[in-house]
Amino acid sequence: MIAEQETYPARLEIDYPERQLNRLSTAFRIILVIPILIILGLIVGASASTDWQDGAQPAGTGGSIAGGLFLATVLMIVFRQAYPRWWFDFERELTRFSTRVVAYVALLTDVYPSTVDEQSVHLEIDYPDVKQDLNQWLPLVKWLLAIPHYFVLIFLVIAAMFCVLFAWFAILFTGSYPKGLFEFVVGVGRWGLRVQAYAYLLVTDRYPPFSLK
Repeated sequence: MIAEQETYPARLEIDYPERQLNRLSTAFRIILVIPILIILGLIVGASASTDWQDGAQPAGTGGSIAGGLFLATVLMIVFRQAYPRWWFDFERELTRFSTRVVAYVALLTDVYPSTVDEQSVHLEIDYPDVKQDLNQWLPLVKWLLAIPHYFVLIFLVIAAMFCVLFAWFAILFTGSYPKGLFEFVVGVGRWGLRVQAYAYLLVTDRYPPFSLK
């Protein structure tokens, strides 16, 4: 299991906090996270190109950056067999940043998310050799092939939310995140990252394993 996780092209590790976590910031985490959530939302959210009809109702909005990059990557791999390094780097750094924010919301760290530094969240995505490692036509159906994972992740995410709620009380009373819950929540994030790397970042054709490890 460990070797499988280490060799998959998308990997996530989060350092377990051996010290006492900040109880005050934990208690008000839902408020403290708002500024960085706004920043993240501005980056990945819909563009401001909204058409208005009769000055009242929006007729449509532009697509998100993430959606646009996904479609662009599909087209580049299918028609050019290329994955420009600069937008791979952007997607990887955006994934790292969003994962730091999620880790902070999930109480896995009490250090405020950085837009630059790795901090305690270690996320790696390997840059693919498109012509050797990726099937030219598979990006058209990867989102469909990943459907079994979607169903599993729905239940895993719900379970992880209950774990975070329980951990919130545990930190307030003891200052510590129960390690079993911590590893489960990180495992869910790791599972989701592999599915994202396969179906949407399109960096690998290797089907994601059904594993938290």
